[in-house]
Amino acid sequence: MFAGQDRNQLRRMFFEVWRKQHEHSPMEPLEKLIAEIIRQHPEYHEILKKQEASLERDYLPEVGQTNPFLHMSMHIAIHEQLASQRPEGIVDVFRSLTTHLDDAHEAEHHMMECLAEMLWQAQRNGTLPDETVYMENLRKLVS
Repeated sequence: MFAGQDRNQLRRMFFEVWRKQHEHSPMEPLEKLIAEIIRQHPEYHEILKKQEASLERDYLPEVGQTNPFLHMSMHIAIHEQLASQRPEGIVDVFRSLTTHLDDAHEAEHHMMECLAEMLWQAQRNGTLPDETVYMENLRKLVS
């Protein structure tokens, strides 16, 4: 999705989509997805209004802060996994979880917890992310 981009480049993409959305400018398909994710997160709109103040800001989970850019990027990652149907079986898990919760956005949040855990484990262990364990954890959400 965003391979090769640094933190500020990623954040600038969100700011650019925010600008385009308010100017009703044409957007590429990925930008439209980002705009939809932004729309679903009104709690982050003030941050997107303040590009200079938000661009370099650190968000510290140890003091209870959520990184809005990471959060929205995780939503995008889930959308890309669903679109590519990878890992295999993810669409079925998403459908089941959405039916169970009656809310696709909330289903994504639950899936994002599994995704974050998989990425954290890979980083901690210095290994590639383990899709098998990821899918096992996702399936536990609907069993």
